[in-house]
Amino acid sequence: MEKVIVTNRGDLAGYVILEDFGIVSASISPSRFFTKDIIAGIRQWFGKEMKEYTQMIEKAREIVLQRMIKIAEDKGANAIVNVRFMGSSISAMSAEMMGYGTAVKVKPI
Repeated sequence: MEKVIVTNRGDLAGYVILEDFGIVSASISPSRFFTKDIIAGIRQWFGKEMKEYTQMIEKAREIVLQRMIKIAEDKGANAIVNVRFMGSSISAMSAEMMGYGTAVKVKPI
């Protein structure tokens, strides 16, 4: 199958939307690691970026995006428009990353 186009815009420049397959969403709840918490806590104490959490969030967002693309492909879509990501804390040891957008079939104008 062709590569799925992903955008946070509601439309796709140079393309026309032919079919709307509805919302696609995915989420992941990566657990934090005790040793990373200690290192991140030390960085926070000194006002530094907590790189361990930044990496975890970036990896989680990529996993969510790949899951959304798979769902869109399974529906017959070749694009996802209006993509959004949200992150939240579930517990002291876990966070959630969620993504959603609209799966569509597009063709070049």
